[in-house]
Amino acid sequence: MLINLSELFSCQGKVKTYTQELEMEQFPGPAGLYTIEKREPVILEITHIKERKISVSGEARLTLLMPCDRCLEPVKVPFVLPIQEELDMGQSEEERVEALDEQPYISGYNLDTDQLVRNELMLNLPMKVLCKEDCKGICGQCGKNLNQGSCSCEEQPKDPRMAVIQDIFKRFKEV
Repeated sequence: MLINLSELFSCQGKVKTYTQELEMEQFPGPAGLYTIEKREPVILEITHIKERKISVSGEARLTLLMPCDRCLEPVKVPFVLPIQEELDMGQSEEERVEALDEQPYISGYNLDTDQLVRNELMLNLPMKVLCKEDCKGICGQCGKNLNQGSCSCEEQPKDPRMAVIQDIFKRFKEV
């Protein structure tokens, strides 16, 4: 959803609060598309600081459906994303790129709320998502979810060069 920022530039110090619905249904993450399970309207307070500079502050709340990193079962991951940005609308696209201050959520005098939330989500994604702390994962041979029970696959070393070491471990177990 786009917010037209031009009306804020009428007087310095003008503050306006926007409540925007997120339009995106999925989030393109590093491991594929994540479904947005639940979302609340994004509340942004935008302040005209001086000249053509504005301050954007607010919060976004949503829940993504992400796969567990061990067993691939879907996990609901809630996010509360604080948004705090200061934008200089007087800068050209080239100046922003040169200053390494790229803002793909700004186009002319429009602020794209969905893109702003995407950027914040990308910065706040967890390193690892687990369905539970002691998730056992999946079998490397048959793909069975080991949280639902063990499989009947023979435990073989993943690297054939490790077979000798595997034999040594088996001997110690027998003693």
